[in-house]
Formats: sequence, C-alpha cells, structure tokens
Amino acid sequence: MAISTSEQDDVVSEINITPLVDVMLVLLIVFIVTAPLMTNTVKVNLPKAAPTQPSQENKAITISVKSNGDIYLDKELITLAQFESEILLRKQMNPDLSLSLNADEQIPYGTIAKILANIERVGVSKFSIVTLPAS
Repeated sequence: MAISTSEQDDVVSEINITPLVDVMLVLLIVFIVTAPLMTNTVKVNLPKAAPTQPSQENKAITISVKSNGDIYLDKELITLAQFESEILLRKQMNPDLSLSLNADEQIPYGTIAKILANIERVGVSKFSIVTLPAS
C-alpha cells in the first residue's frame, strides 16, 4: 500500500521541455529525410536518341606574352606593332571573336596596357585574362 505525503502533492511549476525537444528532433529528422525527395517528384522516362555532332563553338584565341616580351597569337610569334592588325583581321573573319590573355607576371604593366588598348580599339567584347588561383 502506498502512503502519500503532503510534500509530494505540491504542484510542479516548471515546464518539462524534454518531450518538446524529442518531438522537434523527430520532426527535424523527418524534414531532412523527405526534403531531397520533394525535388524529384515527377518521374519521366526519357527517350533514347542517336548522338549528334557537338556544335562548333568559337574557341578563344590565346594571346601569350612571355617574360622576355615575346607576344604569341595562338603559338604564332608576332610583334606589338603587328598585334592590332592581326586581331582586326581575325575579327573581320569571325565577328564573334573571343580572346584569352596569358601573360607572365614579370611583364611590365605598359606592355599589357598596350595590348588591352589594341583589343579595345578593334572592338572585341569577349575577353578573358587567365590567372592561377590564389592559394
């Protein structure tokens, strides 16, 4: 037989949050598991087709400037005086010309500035400068 005392009959005024935390963790786990499944809800069987030839994309012309000042246009050695006319000629053959500049870090800024000015005068809008990622 159990005997109760008046000390045990007091009202507990604190909230027990353990069940609340348990329910929230279960809901979180359910959400984490089901969220990726919600993105691919429609399954489609795609038809098979014969492979096609890849489209001819315009490959960027590479401008390389070595540490001694030599300028190469797609592995062809040219001078700074010839540079603008060569780019203009290639721009006339391909109006959608894109250029990629690889320059040694020891090259003086003035040489690179002249090359950039020539590219701007010709009107090439697709231009990139190749660098190594910072480590």
